[in-house]
Amino acid sequence: MHSNTSSFSRATAAARPQRIVMMDSLRGIAVLGILLVNIAHFALPYPASNNLTLNNELGTINERVWYFVNWCLEGSQRAIFSMLFGAGIILFLIRIEKRIEGILPAEYFIRRQLWLLFFGLVNAFVLLWPGDILFQYAICGIIIFVFRRLRVTGLLVAAGICLVLMTARENIDLFRQHQKIWKGEAIAQLDTTNIKLTDVQKEALGAMTGFKEGSGRESQEKEMKKNLQEMRGSYGQVYQSISRASANAEFYYSYYAIWDILLFMFIGMAFYKCGILTGKAPVKIYWALCIGGLGLGLLVSYFRIQALLLSKFNVFDYTKSIVAEYYEIARTLRSLGIFGFIMLLYKSGMFGWLFKLMRPVGQMAFTNYLSQSVICAVYFYGFGFGMYGHLQRYEMYYVVAAIWVVQIIWSHAWLVYFHYGPLEWIWRNLTYWKIQPLKKRTSTVLEIKRVTAGQ
Repeated sequence: MHSNTSSFSRATAAARPQRIVMMDSLRGIAVLGILLVNIAHFALPYPASNNLTLNNELGTINERVWYFVNWCLEGSQRAIFSMLFGAGIILFLIRIEKRIEGILPAEYFIRRQLWLLFFGLVNAFVLLWPGDILFQYAICGIIIFVFRRLRVTGLLVAAGICLVLMTARENIDLFRQHQKIWKGEAIAQLDTTNIKLTDVQKEALGAMTGFKEGSGRESQEKEMKKNLQEMRGSYGQVYQSISRASANAEFYYSYYAIWDILLFMFIGMAFYKCGILTGKAPVKIYWALCIGGLGLGLLVSYFRIQALLLSKFNVFDYTKSIVAEYYEIARTLRSLGIFGFIMLLYKSGMFGWLFKLMRPVGQMAFTNYLSQSVICAVYFYGFGFGMYGHLQRYEMYYVVAAIWVVQIIWSHAWLVYFHYGPLEWIWRNLTYWKIQPLKKRTSTVLEIKRVTAGQ
């Protein structure tokens, strides 16, 4: 009994570990950057959020905004966030295992992940954000735990395997869609006046016809009007719509897209172990990531986006026109390129102000991520200000800028007086089953103010 109590005390003594400044700053950039992509799904009705034809956006500023976000940024900040989460798992376990031995560190870690899973469900089904990623982070984090002691080479090999598996998953789905189209079109050409279709043929024809009609403008507009009506309603109406989408999303990412998340967690762990993530690698490494990643990633993304534009966002026509799907490859390359670019800014020494600005935002990344769901739900959904579907695509980025300003100011102000963000503090308490100190001592607060004022 005495041993367990002593171990518990030593573990909770790690509640205020030495922060890694670079990782906090990266986390801040990533959590703000995620909103650049997520905002379309908060503000615009489905499927207009991904289809420029429904609100006649082609040829307007809205198309240019969409093009930039989807060509350059889409998925990249989420990828960097996943890399940091993978590295954070190593940090969490190293710091506890230095203080205690035995199974207790694993118990703390599993408890931490299960509470994260709970917060993910709250985000998806209470705060009503169907794009939640915390649920999958909780599951993937437990898987990653097994591989934490692998060397850098092993982790990068694991990441490569995940990339291959995710790309295979995409192309298996594409092949099945192609089969649906080819079989259906072949049956549609049969002369049914002389040939009676079998039940199997009727089913195949119906599947193809349903896919084609569901991708058409009329069906998409009908879906958009339905979504607008639901999302501009009461909390109960919004919940009915979002809960369906959330259930599908949680299932899809937990079953089909698990390789996507594991891929970047493995990269993050590898980059942390070899110093790339903390800015200790040679500049040439970051140049290679930046030039190689963005050069190849933007090229592959360009062809994918062109296929979407040529098909006028008709999923049936798009699927029929492409030979293979390379989304995961393009996103991985772009994400590594953008990461390399950010690190080059850091290594240049000219952007210290940016990383200093982002550091508190990253220290409160959990709070800021969930507060984005709250702010956007209140502003856009029908039970709040009801702005859902009322803004043009370019206008919703004014909202993003406003949220950024609020979260930067809020993070800096909060951490003058407190050790952690409010939700970070709650998460720590639940992990250790012990109330952690939150408020800073007066002397510490005065010192922070003097440093901030440049004294």
